[in-house]
Amino acid sequence: MSGMQISFGVLAMLVIVALAFDFMNGFHDAVNSIATTVSTGALRPYQAVAWAAFFNFAAIFVFDQHVAQTVAFGIVTPGVIGPAVIFGALAGAFAWSVITWHGGIPTSYSHALIGGLVGATLAKAGPEPLIASGLAPIAVFILVAPLLALGLSGALVVGASWLLRRAPPLRADAWLRRLQLVSSALYAMGHGSNNAQKTMGIIWLALLLAGAASPERLPGWVVTACYLAIASGTLLGGWRVVRKMGQRSTRIRPLGGVSAEAGGALALFIATGLGVPVSTTHTIIGATMGASATRRLSAARWGVAGNILWAWVLTIPASAALAALGWWVGRLVF
Repeated sequence: MSGMQISFGVLAMLVIVALAFDFMNGFHDAVNSIATTVSTGALRPYQAVAWAAFFNFAAIFVFDQHVAQTVAFGIVTPGVIGPAVIFGALAGAFAWSVITWHGGIPTSYSHALIGGLVGATLAKAGPEPLIASGLAPIAVFILVAPLLALGLSGALVVGASWLLRRAPPLRADAWLRRLQLVSSALYAMGHGSNNAQKTMGIIWLALLLAGAASPERLPGWVVTACYLAIASGTLLGGWRVVRKMGQRSTRIRPLGGVSAEAGGALALFIATGLGVPVSTTHTIIGATMGASATRRLSAARWGVAGNILWAWVLTIPASAALAALGWWVGRLVF
């Protein structure tokens, strides 16, 4: 990309839209970090939201920028990216996310953003600019992330149950509720990092167009702004979705809560370390189902999970189609 292909005004608009999407991501996905904590009673909803928001931002000090690099350079050939493509990707992802938010459906902002970037690129230049080696791990982790979280959380339940087999139930529950503060903090960090970095990658592309960044380095203000945006969104929360996930999908005990959050956090840490953007929503769903199913299969309410699965299947093609329309609008504007 050569510098100064877009004006400062266009750059500012794209950055603001990207940060708004990041904020909406946190607002909608507050459930990812707090549902199990609220469901077990370890924290009250407002306490859990504040706790999660703090550790969403604290992730800035822990994780590198591998996911941001994947979004910026591993999905679409950067030379094809223009302001209309970035606008289309954000518009498509934002539109689909607002639609699902109004429906109270915990959809994937990650899949919406990836679908938006792919859809806008296809509308502009066809499939040739798509990078298969970057898209393949993302496609694989659509299934791997929730399944990995399911397996890890189930294994943690079994292991912890064996370790606590001789402990008095009341004392064990009290310790597990305290331990859940740690597990929820870990999950909030994984959630904040993987999600904030996706927006960082989009802004990185816009800055490259304006000659305001290099492929080797993302300005620090972008990193801080993206983590603040998602943490602020989480702080305000998405209470309709919290009720759906924390109360309707499954009821779990402190042991299940700790295991679900720790298993989900481990799955996110692995994905983030590998630079793979994943759905934190579907990861915590898998983790919660894994923790519940170890008690009995009927403990997890698979009907609600099935409804969520439909949103999962529709997200990428729907956001891609909306992004193609967004690219057409952006081409007229820019």
